[in-house]
Amino acid sequence: MVRNRVVVTGMGAITSLGEKDQLWENLIAGKSGIDLITKVNKDDFPAKVASEIKDWDPQAYIGKKDIKRMDLFTQYAVGAAKMAVEDAGLQINDQNAEKVGVWVGSGIGGLETYEEQFRNFLDKGYRRVSPFFVPMLIPDMAAGQISIHLGAKGINSCTVTACATGTNSIGDAFKVIERGDAEVMITGGAEAPLTNMAFAGFSTARALTFNEDPQTASRPFDKNRDGFVMGEGAGILILESLDSALARDAHIYAEIVGYGATADAYHITAPAPEGEGAQRAMLQAIEDAGLRPDQVDYINAHGTSTPFNDKFETAAIKAVFKEHANQVLISSTKSMTGHLLGAAGGVEAIASIMAIETGIVPPTINYQTPDPDCDLDYVPNKARKKIVDVALSNSLGFGGHNACLVFKKYQ
Repeated sequence: MVRNRVVVTGMGAITSLGEKDQLWENLIAGKSGIDLITKVNKDDFPAKVASEIKDWDPQAYIGKKDIKRMDLFTQYAVGAAKMAVEDAGLQINDQNAEKVGVWVGSGIGGLETYEEQFRNFLDKGYRRVSPFFVPMLIPDMAAGQISIHLGAKGINSCTVTACATGTNSIGDAFKVIERGDAEVMITGGAEAPLTNMAFAGFSTARALTFNEDPQTASRPFDKNRDGFVMGEGAGILILESLDSALARDAHIYAEIVGYGATADAYHITAPAPEGEGAQRAMLQAIEDAGLRPDQVDYINAHGTSTPFNDKFETAAIKAVFKEHANQVLISSTKSMTGHLLGAAGGVEAIASIMAIETGIVPPTINYQTPDPDCDLDYVPNKARKKIVDVALSNSLGFGGHNACLVFKKYQ
């Protein structure tokens, strides 16, 4: 079977560090988007910090009537998708609409809508629940609304794999084009989880950091890490067949060449010992790309700043890359963006692609105290110049979901 080559021609991001270009400038400057949370009452929770988007104006992308019918995660998705389409210079019209698909996921979906409408139900009865409650809540509505707003009539799907959602979505969209079922895919993840119930659930699970200093709270691979910082936003890519991109004379950021997806079959929240499932996902992605492990220059790690994840992801990298594990550059941009859950893979794919595009590897900030279990080169605290021909991006989710993407400099 002929496999179509697939390239990245557009990117859009909405994060606490800004949109795509500003996001990248802040990442390589080592700037954090983490602050004391304001979207919930921090005095109600042991976790006090988050990676909030504070200046979001949905009207820049969406009409007033439609805004009222969208949960915040969908607003972020539509905004980032419109950015990405503009960045790609892509015109969706009657001639190509059926060949343009959407594959965008969310780990949790419309949690803010659920909480608000449940309060209405308890206080005022079922008649006061919005008729838009269900379409605002369900995770697939980000993909649905992107399709409606942009006129994309090809395959339309939604992946929900917890923190692996964005990466699985991009990988699944890549395979759609590779096998010839679409020419263009709008893909990534979106999340808006900064709500009371999300904060309560992750706090009681002791997954969030209880560090009250926003500047040091997210510290992947550091010995003193104690939990992740929750974030919100969206990261969207435009994937396109190489033939389509060349026909449009589109700017090509990178080629996507490999995808791996595995299950731990181990535990609902904890990663498998030694990152066994992550090992297989990385090997699968590298093999799918037709590469060897020693050809990977940069890994954007899942790197959540939780004790088990960082230890076992490090072990997995060592198992896969062997001697090369000490040469490959690794960083966790979650040290600056926080953990965007289902949107993380989309935003981190952008960081991986920009490392290829610019020859700069973003740092892992707040790395102060080495951990004997985490002893690789995590590009501590300062960005580093390096020619990156191949970048790998990892995402690992509750439920034992492991997903990995390989991007390559386009030639």
